Amino acid sequence: MPTLRLALCQVNPTVGDLTGNAELVRAWTRRAADTGAQLVAFPEMMLTGYPVEDLVFRRSFVAASKAAVARLAADLAADGLGGVPVLVGYLDADGPPQVSGDAEPGRGARNAAALLHDGGVVATYFKHHLPNYGVFDEDRYFVPGDMLTVVRIGGVDVALTICEDLWQSGGPFAAARQAGVGLVLNINGSPYELNKDDIRLPLVRRRAAEAGATIAYVNMIGGQDELVFEGDSMIVGADGELLARAPQFVEHLLVHDVDLPAAASAPGDDAELADGLRVVRAAVRGDLPTPDGPAATGGVMEPVADEAEVWHALVLGLRDYVDKNHFPSVVLGLSGGIDSAVVAALAVDALGPQRVVGVSLPSQHSSEHSRSDAADLAKRTGLDYRVEPIQPMVDTFLANMSLSGVTVENLQARVRGVILMALSNQEGHLVLTTGNKSELAVGYSTLYGDSVGGFNPVKDVWKTLMWRLAKWRNADATRRGETPPIPENSIGKPPSAELSPGQLDSDTLPDYDVLDPILIGYVDGDLGRDGLVESGHDPAVVDRVLRMVDTAEYKRRQSAPGTKISMKAFGRDRRLPITNRWREDG
Repeated sequence: MPTLRLALCQVNPTVGDLTGNAELVRAWTRRAADTGAQLVAFPEMMLTGYPVEDLVFRRSFVAASKAAVARLAADLAADGLGGVPVLVGYLDADGPPQVSGDAEPGRGARNAAALLHDGGVVATYFKHHLPNYGVFDEDRYFVPGDMLTVVRIGGVDVALTICEDLWQSGGPFAAARQAGVGLVLNINGSPYELNKDDIRLPLVRRRAAEAGATIAYVNMIGGQDELVFEGDSMIVGADGELLARAPQFVEHLLVHDVDLPAAASAPGDDAELADGLRVVRAAVRGDLPTPDGPAATGGVMEPVADEAEVWHALVLGLRDYVDKNHFPSVVLGLSGGIDSAVVAALAVDALGPQRVVGVSLPSQHSSEHSRSDAADLAKRTGLDYRVEPIQPMVDTFLANMSLSGVTVENLQARVRGVILMALSNQEGHLVLTTGNKSELAVGYSTLYGDSVGGFNPVKDVWKTLMWRLAKWRNADATRRGETPPIPENSIGKPPSAELSPGQLDSDTLPDYDVLDPILIGYVDGDLGRDGLVESGHDPAVVDRVLRMVDTAEYKRRQSAPGTKISMKAFGRDRRLPITNRWREDG
C-alpha cells in the first residue's frame, strides 16, 4: 500500500493580489518540501483570492489569473520545487462571461484548480457544484464543470474537487468511487459560521464513505470584507477516522503521511459516471521526493469553546479588513458601555493598543460612571485615550434651531459622529462603529450618528452574545495572568444610550433576554409571526418587535460592513426590499 506525505497549506490570500498570493504559494511550498511533502494543496481560488465577485466579468483579470498559473508553475521549477506536485485554485475561463452578448452555452468563467508539476500544468479541474445561497452567488459568475479530474500520483489515483462539491451528495464524490480513486483532494474557501466546525467533520466523513476514499480538506484563513475563513483543514480516512486536523484562525502547515490503496494497473473506463460527469485522467511523471526520518503526523487540534471561536473570528476579520485595506489605525467612541468596550478590546487584540484611538464624547447626560468606565478600559488596554466633550457643540445647534425630544437625542449622536469622522479625516483612522446585531435589527441607532463608521466588528453579534464575549475575554485574560480588558461595571450595568436623563434601553426595547430569541427566530430562522408565537413568545411583544425590524430596513442598507459569524448576517445573507408593505400581522 503506497504512502503519500500530504501537506495542506492553510494560508491567508488577498483578493486581487495575484503576485502576493503566488509568492505565498512559493514560500509555503518551500516549507512543505522541507518536510518531505510529496503532494501539496492550497485553498480554493488561491491565486486570485476568494470571493472575487464581479472581477469575474473583467476579461483582463481572467487573463491575468490564467497567466499567473503558468508563471507560478515555471517559478516553482526555478525554485527547485518542480518535483513536488502542487494543487492551487484560480480563476479560469473557456468562453466569454455569461453576462456578455457573445456568451456561449456551457462555456464561461470557471472556478478552477490546477495541479502544477515539473514547470507546467499537469491537470485542471472545474468546480461542479456551484453554491447559490447565503453569501454565495456562484451561479451568477461561473459555469459548472462536467468532468472529474483524476491524477495518478505516486501510484495512487487522486481526484480533484472544490469546496461545494463536498457539501452536496452525488456528483464528484460519487463519481470518485466509480473511478476507483484512493484519495480525494478538496480545496476550500468555506466562510466561518459559529458551530460550522461541528458540521464539517461529520460532512467530510459522509463524503469519505460516499467516495470510498480518504479525504484531504484544506481551507483558507483570513478576512475578506464581511467574510472570515477559519481554516479547520483536516484529513479523514476512508473509514471515517479523523487522521489530522489543523487549528482555527491561524496559518498552518498540516503535514501527514497517509497510507492509500494502489491504483489499478491500467486506467479504468472513462464512460459517463455520476451526475453525468466524465472522468479525465492524467499522471504525474517521474519519482516523487523521498521523505527522510520518521513518519509525519499532523496531529488533531480540538475545537475551542463557542465564545473563544467567535472572538478569534472577530479579531481576524477586523485585523484583515484594516491591514488589507492599508488603514494605519482605528478610532471609536468609548461610552463606557458594553458594546464600545467589546469593540475596543477586539481592536486592541487585532491591532495592538498603539493603533487604537478611543474617544470619550460626554454630554450633559453622560453619567460619571460611564466616563470613569471608559477611562478604566483605556487604562486596562493601553489604547490612545482622548476626551472630547460634545455639549458646547450641541448647545450651539440648540441656540440656532428649535429642537426638542428625540431630535435632541439624535443630535447628540450626530455630533459624536461628526467628531469621529473629523478625527478620521485629520489623522487617517478608520472609524469603527459599535452597534450590535440586536440594535441593527430593530433600528435602535441614529443614522449618521452612532451608525457612523467604516467597519463594524460586532455587526453580526446579538446583544446577549456581547455579554458572553466580554465575560469570556476577561476570564481568558485572568487565566493567562493578564489584566482583564473590560471593566466589570461595563458588563454589569443596565445598557443605556444616555441621551436623556435616566434613559435605559429597556424604556424602548424589550429586555434583551426576551428580544434576542425573537430576533434570532425572525432574522436567522425566517420564522413568521405564527411560528414565533407557537414557539412561546408573547404575541404583543412579537408584533411590536417585527414592526421595528421591518421598518428599519432602510437603516440597515446604509450600515457599515462587518464580520459575519452567524448563519444569516445582515447584508448579502439577508436581502429584503426597503419598500415593502408585507407585514407578518397582515
